[in-house]
Amino acid sequence: MAHRVVRTVPALRRAVMQWRTAGERIALVPTMGALHAGHLALVRAARRRARRVVVSIFVNPTQFAPHEDFGSYPRTLAADLAALAELPVDLVWAPSAEVMYPAGFASRIVPEGPAAAGLEDRFRPHFFAGVATVVGKLLIQCTPDFAMFGEKDYQQLKVVTRLARDLDLPAKIIGIPTVREQDGLALSSRNGYLNPVERAAAPTLHRVLVRCAGEIARGQLLARVLDEGGAEIERAGFVLDYLEARHADTLQPIAARKDGPIRLLVAARIGKTRLIDNIAVSSGRMAKRAQHRIG
Repeated sequence: MAHRVVRTVPALRRAVMQWRTAGERIALVPTMGALHAGHLALVRAARRRARRVVVSIFVNPTQFAPHEDFGSYPRTLAADLAALAELPVDLVWAPSAEVMYPAGFASRIVPEGPAAAGLEDRFRPHFFAGVATVVGKLLIQCTPDFAMFGEKDYQQLKVVTRLARDLDLPAKIIGIPTVREQDGLALSSRNGYLNPVERAAAPTLHRVLVRCAGEIARGQLLARVLDEGGAEIERAGFVLDYLEARHADTLQPIAARKDGPIRLLVAARIGKTRLIDNIAVSSGRMAKRAQHRIG
């Protein structure tokens, strides 16, 4: 499907205004480019909800710390546009850094709540202010009815959901399940940094999450399950940042299954690459049903 690429806010707003005048609903898929099948799943989900789909492509400098990979982060605009040409995308919003952060730019959004849960924010204290600021700008610029975010970045999803709610932004934030490789590895633009040995070890994260979730659902003690899971991840060659069980909505720490619903979240480094993942823990009743079906 043919799509337009716009690079200025006035051009973007003219297109959006035409759709609004026609009464058409709009869905936004925010990305930093280097598109993979996970991003394309967001686009398809967007089209199921809205007549018009906007994909933004912008590598946001404000969410990278000086020691992180902003300079080397993959920028593949031509390939991204080619991938999107096969999908029902109406407009690609591809602003420059100078458009998003013009000379004299002096404002930012500093989120709390889920953004201060002691997960990604503990290791990347700059990150969520950068995310919240750029997402806030995108939601204001594009005025979508829906904005699609992958569950792979689960804390980010919760931060953005709270941002839209707290600031009375009209967009509904939609979380889309993580897309995975056949061996369970969550799709990520950073997977390309893995060498063959690291790539072979990388599915350990998902495998441990699945095993831990099953044991917790069957009533095993949280602390013991997580300690054993963390040890398994480290034996696979990772440096573990965290493996935690949190309340699925607030991201607050929990001590027992009864404190749920539970989300397990992990972040670990292997070589020069940092990977994150997460899964839900089924309720005891659901786990028993699943066990019965398997039996």
